Amino acid sequence: MEWLDYLRELNIWSVMLRLTAAMAFGGLIGLERGKKRRAAGFRTYMLVCLGAALTMLLSQYEILMLEGPWAQTAGVVGIRTDAARFGAQVINGIGFLGAGTIIVTGRQEVKGLTTAAGLWASACMGLAIGAGFYECVILAFVLIFLSIRLLPYLENFIIENARNMNVYVEFSSLDDLGDIIGRIKTLDVNIYEVDIERGREETQRYPSAVFSIRLNTKQPHTHVLAAISELESVRTIDEI
Repeated sequence: MEWLDYLRELNIWSVMLRLTAAMAFGGLIGLERGKKRRAAGFRTYMLVCLGAALTMLLSQYEILMLEGPWAQTAGVVGIRTDAARFGAQVINGIGFLGAGTIIVTGRQEVKGLTTAAGLWASACMGLAIGAGFYECVILAFVLIFLSIRLLPYLENFIIENARNMNVYVEFSSLDDLGDIIGRIKTLDVNIYEVDIERGREETQRYPSAVFSIRLNTKQPHTHVLAAISELESVRTIDEI
């Protein structure tokens, strides 16, 4: 496969292909996230992947120049640097961008982890594209895309049939907490953690609690939610 060796060289066609592939593959992964109205979507993924590829190209260019046209000047000045360290800086920098997509909602639910992980993976894929490791890029793209697109169905199936579940409940008053706990215990489950948050009068929020429970017998999660929602004091209920 001599044509791949040619494309791994630092020439105009190789640069065009690497940057175009970074935009295309990064954008396609971000497109799926954008359809779900995530914070990081099509353009974000595309820019991250493109920037990573460009960083790797810059590393290769500097190594090539330091060993070629700039070799004499570098020897006189005494430059001793590892240009490949640019790639490591990309991985460090993407952590700040990924952290910005992770939030904790009012229901004490963490969101954005998949987006942050996808951004990190997209940056790594961009580094591989910039290095010209095309065989690895194609396989990585297929696996990342399948993980984001198809694996959620498997994840939802596993969650729906799991024995453990977290239930978020908003109720009228803290005095109603005992009734809610009593109703949950009638469902043949064990409560192993309760995280209570008092309501705030200035925001007119009702008190809430997150119940971490384990089902002793296999039963639909919807059955548990429906049984708790029958209480008049329950304002909002959701599985998180």
